This record gives sequence, structure tokens and C-alpha cells, in this order.
Amino acid sequence: MHKGKGMKFVGDSRITADRKPNVPKDYSEYPGRTEAFWPNFLLKEWLVGAVFLVGFLCLTLAHPSPLEGMADPTNASYIPLPDWYFLFLYELLKYEFASGDYTLMGILVLPGIAFGALLLAPFLDKGPGRRPHQRPISVGMMLLALASVIWLTYESAANVDWESRAETNKPVPPGEQAEIDTEDPGYAVYENSCLSCHGDNLQGGAAGPSLIGIDKSAEEIATIATEGINSMPPDQFTGTDEELQQLVDFIVSVNEESGE
Repeated sequence: MHKGKGMKFVGDSRITADRKPNVPKDYSEYPGRTEAFWPNFLLKEWLVGAVFLVGFLCLTLAHPSPLEGMADPTNASYIPLPDWYFLFLYELLKYEFASGDYTLMGILVLPGIAFGALLLAPFLDKGPGRRPHQRPISVGMMLLALASVIWLTYESAANVDWESRAETNKPVPPGEQAEIDTEDPGYAVYENSCLSCHGDNLQGGAAGPSLIGIDKSAEEIATIATEGINSMPPDQFTGTDEELQQLVDFIVSVNEESGE
């Protein structure tokens, strides 16, 4: 049943009889200010995302993520570090006003204020302009947050010897792990003098390198144990000459087994 010009009665609804194709709105009257979401804007987003994805993949291939050895709860000398994107919070907890009795300030209050301010920035700065100088509150908060994160991250990373840390905590493949004879008399000497720095399995730690796979003679090992080397101070070994010989024989035997 037809009722009205260009209308059809369908049940209790009225719909147009003439179908029009979905034509994107003409934005030519606003040159350079806006454009159609599909396909213009979305295509640009995809292109930018693809460039960043390719760059990220190239970065991961050129600089693989450093792996460390298995976690050892008995190694009290190891100092764990968070991932790089949390280093600024890690550094913040070193300051007096955010550590000790004020830890809650460092882990909840200050980060909460910072991120809350960024969330409120669009509501605090409601100006119609889109240029940076027309939105001073939002831009100022953003620059302050960015500068703080960069500075705290730099301060945290600058005090870490990353190369030495990676060298002393290299993962040991299962096929290269040496079997440690804890019944060996030299292990008891090692346990008293060296375990705190070099780990219970000679795997090394934050304070000392691994003693597995070293290319040193028995005489050189004895000299290092008594006189030290690099960051290892002298007089770390305080046992008798007999115990020193047992320690050297133990370390040499472990390396001979791992090299087979």
C-alpha cells in the first residue's frame, strides 16, 4: 500500500522508496583540515604502523634481547633489574622521599599523581586550538612527564655495567653444564671462600664471573685466588696451602669435565 509521495507502508514503519548509494561526504570545503576516515585516514594509519613494525623488527634482529642464566635463589649477590620501560620507577625508589618509610609514596602516590595528571590534561585544557602553543597545559604536562621519564631512565642505566653484567650472567646450555661433585674436598673449600660471588655451581653471579669454561692453568687459578684480578680484591682466600691446592684441583677438574 502506498501512502505519501515516495513512501511505502511496511507494517507500522515508513521507509523511503528511493535507495541512494553510500557516497562519502565531500570535504573539499575544508582543505587540509579533515578527510574521510575510509579509506584516506585509515590507509595513512596502516602505512605509519607498517613502518614502525618493520623498524621494530629490524631493531630486534640487530640487538637481540640479552638472556641471563637461570634464577638462583641462593645467590644473594645477584641484583635484579626491571625491564627498561620500568627503569624510571626503579630509579625513583632510590630517592629518600620515595623509599624506606616512604615507599608507598614512591610506588603509589607519585606515579598515581603523574598518570592521573596526564589523564586529566585533555579536560583541563579545553581550548579549540590544536597547535602546541594553543594548548599550554596539556603540552606542558606532556613535556614534564617525558623529561622526567628520560632523566630517571638515564640515571638508572648509567650506573649499570651492562656488558659485564651480561658476561657474568650468561646462560649455560644444558649440554654444557658441568656436574659438580659436592663430595669433593675442594668443594667444601670453594663453598667457604668463593660460593657467595661465583654461585653454588660455579655459574657466576653479579659479583663474580663464571668459573666454568675458563682457559687458565692451575698456577694462574691459585694466583688469582690469593692475589685477586680486575675487580676481585686480593686476600679473598684465607685458607691453608693444602686447602688452596684442593680448591685449584676442584676448579680444574670441573673445567676438564665441561670441556669433554
